[in-house]
Amino acid sequence: MRIARRPLAAAVVLAISATFGGAGLAPAQAADRAAPAGSEELIPYEEFTLPNGLRVVVHTDRKAPIVAVNIWYHVGSKDEPAGRSGFAHLFEHLMFNGSENHRGEYFEPFELVGATDMNGTTWLDRTNYFQNVPTTALDLALWMESDRMGHLLGAIDQKVLDEQRGVVQNEKRQGENQPYGQADDLIYRALYPKDHPYHHSTIGSMNDLNAASLEDVKQWFRAWYGPNNAVLVLAGDIDVATAKEKVTRYFGDIPAGPGLDRIKAGPVKRATTRETMEDKVPQARIYRAWSVERYGRPDLERLQLLAQVLGGSKSSRLDRRLVFEDKLADKVSAYVLPFELASTFYVTADVRQGVDPAQVEKVLDEEIARLLAEGPTAAELQQAQAMVKASVVRGVERIGGFGGKADALAECAVYTGNPGCFRDSLEVFSSATVEDVRKAGRTWLGEGSHTLVVEPGERQVLAEEPSPTPAPFNLPKPDRKYRTVRTDVDRSKGVPMPERFPDLKFPALERATLGNGTQVVLARRDAVPVVQFSYEFKGGFAADHGRKLGTSSFTMSMLDEGAGDLDAIGFANRVESLGASVGAGASLDGGNAYLSALKENLDESLALFADMVRRPRFEQKEIDRVRATWLAGIAQEKARPNGAAQRVLPPLLYGKDHPYAIPFSGSGTEASITSLTREDLQAFHAQWVRPDDATLIVVGDTTLEEIMPLLERHFGDWKAVAPAPAGAGEIPQVERPRASAVYLIDQPGAVQATILAGQVVPSTRDPDAIVFDFSNSVLGGEFSSRLNMNLREDKHWAYGAYSFTAPALGQRPWMAFAPVQIDKTAEALAELDREIREYVAGHKPPTGAEVAKIQATEIRSLPGAYETGRAVLGTIGGIVRYGRPDDWVFQRKARIEALTVEQVQQAASALDPDRLVWVVVGDLKQVEQPVRSLDLGPVHVIDADGRPVKR
Repeated sequence: MRIARRPLAAAVVLAISATFGGAGLAPAQAADRAAPAGSEELIPYEEFTLPNGLRVVVHTDRKAPIVAVNIWYHVGSKDEPAGRSGFAHLFEHLMFNGSENHRGEYFEPFELVGATDMNGTTWLDRTNYFQNVPTTALDLALWMESDRMGHLLGAIDQKVLDEQRGVVQNEKRQGENQPYGQADDLIYRALYPKDHPYHHSTIGSMNDLNAASLEDVKQWFRAWYGPNNAVLVLAGDIDVATAKEKVTRYFGDIPAGPGLDRIKAGPVKRATTRETMEDKVPQARIYRAWSVERYGRPDLERLQLLAQVLGGSKSSRLDRRLVFEDKLADKVSAYVLPFELASTFYVTADVRQGVDPAQVEKVLDEEIARLLAEGPTAAELQQAQAMVKASVVRGVERIGGFGGKADALAECAVYTGNPGCFRDSLEVFSSATVEDVRKAGRTWLGEGSHTLVVEPGERQVLAEEPSPTPAPFNLPKPDRKYRTVRTDVDRSKGVPMPERFPDLKFPALERATLGNGTQVVLARRDAVPVVQFSYEFKGGFAADHGRKLGTSSFTMSMLDEGAGDLDAIGFANRVESLGASVGAGASLDGGNAYLSALKENLDESLALFADMVRRPRFEQKEIDRVRATWLAGIAQEKARPNGAAQRVLPPLLYGKDHPYAIPFSGSGTEASITSLTREDLQAFHAQWVRPDDATLIVVGDTTLEEIMPLLERHFGDWKAVAPAPAGAGEIPQVERPRASAVYLIDQPGAVQATILAGQVVPSTRDPDAIVFDFSNSVLGGEFSSRLNMNLREDKHWAYGAYSFTAPALGQRPWMAFAPVQIDKTAEALAELDREIREYVAGHKPPTGAEVAKIQATEIRSLPGAYETGRAVLGTIGGIVRYGRPDDWVFQRKARIEALTVEQVQQAASALDPDRLVWVVVGDLKQVEQPVRSLDLGPVHVIDADGRPVKR
């Protein structure tokens, strides 16, 4: 449940995440419309409409036994009357609190059947709800969605409204508490006049949320949540005949809602404006925004291409000028957010320390003016088009979730009336000329921008605009053309639970060995013509021990900053022209280099990947550039409450001279990164990025017979050039602290406090790690687990509260966290402490129902968990890193199935509530004394580097 953000080159690259299919016979009461001719080329689909106006789109994809259920209501924050901002998003939350025939949390039945990718989001123009369910649980999903569409009002009372109002207000605080967290509100207030529906934020104002009455929210439901204002998409292991029968049965008897006039508005022509604001930020950031063409118009796609050329990648014009050449900015971007009435074109730049933002603005002016005057070069346009094509090919693998195929169909249907509108967008992308793109830029990106500069300083609370009394919301009667269909569903019997579930399927692992000693592990997946590679090396953050902190992450991040004969920009250009995706990074115990290659460019992409892994250039000018950006990133970490907490916690858990006593981000410290030399990077690369003790994981559309000769050609003669590190992988055991302690970090002006509790627990390789992780799920690992249900759903002091463990070869860090409203910091800390104590001591042991629920969630979600090649790749990575057997996913499933309540309770005793390390980040003027009064242990005030603060 969240406000949707999609900073990408518009909905097409998300919406085109699709491949359609379908056919079938319609029941007499459903009106059919066949998909447009040529739909077989990209995502075949069928659609039909029930007599009550519910529009249904069906796409068949049989690769996994799951169905994506995605319903979009054509209502968003733009439809909120003055004085009722935030209603659309508030109502999205209310939709998860049960319905008349299912009292209780909406998530609960879905957890029991192993649903995945489940959430709801609100944005300017729509509200959507989605989940992927096992095929046998489709009736459950349709029953639940139809029950909240047709039978909700009796389940909403004042208690539920107050609870979710509090949750939403904490979501608002959580967003505003982040650096730059108020920028979007200012931009939209300036970009659109008060009478425009995009002027106010989707999250709404505190005043309007407080003023919401029970009757107000019920009238909102009556107005907008009828079947005739919705599009339901079913994608996956489903056919249109089955869809018609089931959807008619569950939704057919729901009466249509009123027909409301749509708001008439569009892009805004305005004068150019600018403003500045101060915030607790580590560096200045420049935002420039324009109101541009609406969704579904050809100029929007052309503007997306222009954004890609301007600031969409490392090789873009702004990156080249501001980051590489003039070194005035650490990070730049350009992108379009597509909306139904008017889209927003953004340019952002993080100003380098010591640079006057005016210098950066001057370069922005110059580069934008040059691009609008001349247009992109033919090569730039071709490269941008290649990236769009590659995004489409990769996107067709996912049926549901954010940006999946179901999302694409629904978005097109709601905004344009044509579920396949992305085909038109693709045609515009592929046929766009240099002149088309230049003309679109000159049309929309001239006069009329708004520039906001956020500068370091004291946090300024953004004043809320006056909240007028809303006009009466009188609803017209529904159109007489709509009618209901009698169904045989007896809702008094409750949710229809499936009696059987699909079997877990995981691709067989095939193994071979390269001439250089590298082990190759292949998992075949032919859903899309893409092959993914992950070269797994030892080392990781732990290898920084005895080195300068951050060496591992910094070295791996430099691999794609120029390699072989190509400098950094030349390398980036080559990657994009091939439609490839490459990268490298480090984690706690290892590093990896990654490639996603289109099948058609496999050999050329592997040649580039081999250069990256074997022959990185480590040019001094690129090291200096990345170093400056890296240092800015560390400052950003410290400015974010959770980032600051996770920097100071590891040394408190492990002791200062331990390999894991490092910021969990692996970013190091300002001093260590400043002192890194080219020789340091070369030495780390020679010692740890080596073929003789590495594994190359391959997942995708290939075979061993095909891929091994290519791998031998590009990697077979690679030899290690330095001795293997002595004692690699040996992580010393540590003792927990003798008693609990609390560490406070000041964040003046914060409207929330971030609470983190930590403790070391046994390694991922421990035989009982599965049981401990399961036990943690009961406490804080799921939405409906104890911590979240307490602080979010019961107390509504937090937007979320969870606990988790991070994987590690040595003792793992276990953490519980909750960002809470500032005036409830001590109370929330006490509740977390109580919940942990009662659970561990057995005063409130896991119940049979809780254990059964987590078992169901873990086991029944497995058939849908490996829908994508990336998910398979990640699981194999864990098999490699932790020495697991090839059938690990089946062994883990069997272990979970056999767990008893007693075993889960015993695993909980691995935690010791009397030896926890607590970190609280917040405004000490408000939280210090209440926290001290809890007497949880000694209280220390430290800075974001973990150093004691002199008082």
